[in-house]
Amino acid sequence: MTQPLIIRVRNALAKVANPKTGRNIVADGRVQGLTADDDGKVRFALEVVGGGATDADALLAAAKKAAAAIDGVSAVSAVATAHSAGATAAPPSGHDNPLGVRKKPQIEQAAETMAGVKHVIAIASGKGGVGKSTVAANLAVALAAAGYKTGLLDADIYGPSLPTLFGLKDKATVRDDKIIPVEAHGVRAMSIGMLVDPDQALAWRGPMVMGALKQLMSDVDWGALDVMLVDTPPGTGDAHLSLIQSKRLTGAVIVSTPQEMALADVRRGVALFRKTETPILGVIENMAWLEMPDGERRYVFGKGGAARVAKELDAPFLGAIPLYPDLREASDAGAPLAAGNHPAVKTFAQIAAKIIASIPDL
Repeated sequence: MTQPLIIRVRNALAKVANPKTGRNIVADGRVQGLTADDDGKVRFALEVVGGGATDADALLAAAKKAAAAIDGVSAVSAVATAHSAGATAAPPSGHDNPLGVRKKPQIEQAAETMAGVKHVIAIASGKGGVGKSTVAANLAVALAAAGYKTGLLDADIYGPSLPTLFGLKDKATVRDDKIIPVEAHGVRAMSIGMLVDPDQALAWRGPMVMGALKQLMSDVDWGALDVMLVDTPPGTGDAHLSLIQSKRLTGAVIVSTPQEMALADVRRGVALFRKTETPILGVIENMAWLEMPDGERRYVFGKGGAARVAKELDAPFLGAIPLYPDLREASDAGAPLAAGNHPAVKTFAQIAAKIIASIPDL
């Protein structure tokens, strides 16, 4: 009896040796999120610990070759997560680098592959639970509706939400060794959640996140885009530093609720981007109020806090988004309100227009 494709692929990967340990990459637990679709598309993440970027690339290439050689495999999509992904140290002198010239960081090299992307904007928040991902998804839809070629990169490696927000149930496809972003609601979208098993917990350390983000930039065929929104993880961590190091950020947009706990983190987020000379395009206040049936506004989380902090920090205030009860339902259903006939369409369109106006050549 023929073994299932996923078993045959796993067995093939078990023949790939990890030069650091002498064991195979499956026995070492380096293969994560392995899936094999009925049409032969195979996906997995490969954790590469230690060594340089060249070692990581070589091991990834060997693993992909082993998987692709199995009868029934039509395409292989693999992401390497390497501790050395963001290294900037000069490589040793040799035939490939006779002068020992300091090479660019890997994340910067990855960003250069997005030659067709004119502007990259980070959508950030100082803390979780403020609706940043929902705002990012709806802003991307609003920008696309305004006639701009728009991409949305979900950079939250630990908790990708884009597949849910856009209702994306299928895995990403591969063509000519490039991952093809999924077109949804007029937006080209990509997330780690479209590459690995959504039920698998990815216990990756910080440097691995940088490696995964590098590949989501360099291994995806983004094509020509006017603007790419990057939905960053909450806080100010590795993903933000990697994006800043990529030298591709046009600017950052900070999302917050009006409550003081969130606003304190807004200040920290603004400080991070300003220290790295990343322009702050503006602050958005989400869940600003709940509108009652009689038109009364209930300020559930406080009133005007984000607008006040934006003024204190001398940052543009892009607008307030009400607490729409049906926004949660639409997000869970994968149908962004900005793509329909909801009052939220106007709200997100106005904020998108302010972002557009802040970028001279957009």
